[in-house]
Amino acid sequence: VQLQASGGGAVQTGESLRLSCEASGIIFTINEMGWYRQFPGKQRELVAVETNDGMPNFADSVRGRFTIATDNNKHTAHLQMNSLKPEDTATYYCRVEHRDLLGIVTVYWGRGTLVTVSS
Repeated sequence: VQLQASGGGAVQTGESLRLSCEASGIIFTINEMGWYRQFPGKQRELVAVETNDGMPNFADSVRGRFTIATDNNKHTAHLQMNSLKPEDTATYYCRVEHRDLLGIVTVYWGRGTLVTVSS
């Protein structure tokens, strides 16, 4: 499974950005798809993911400002980030939890995309 992410960039406080991710390759079942982020010197942390039955999960720090939309057929995930704050500045990673025909679950990561929010 390969993940292609797009979006990101530099914005000012209060502005919006949209991140997109598309999974391709030999795909059986995507359990969940979404985004994590990483601050310098820190571990990656959840931003928002959505399960294949449409259940979203958001970090408290972004709930109410970010939304996620996934498409099971197109294997895409879009993260709409509104009311961005400087503390949202991080490298964002697309993440897919994939289950194959044998039931083996593998996590795949896309290449990071930098989001910079200036005050």
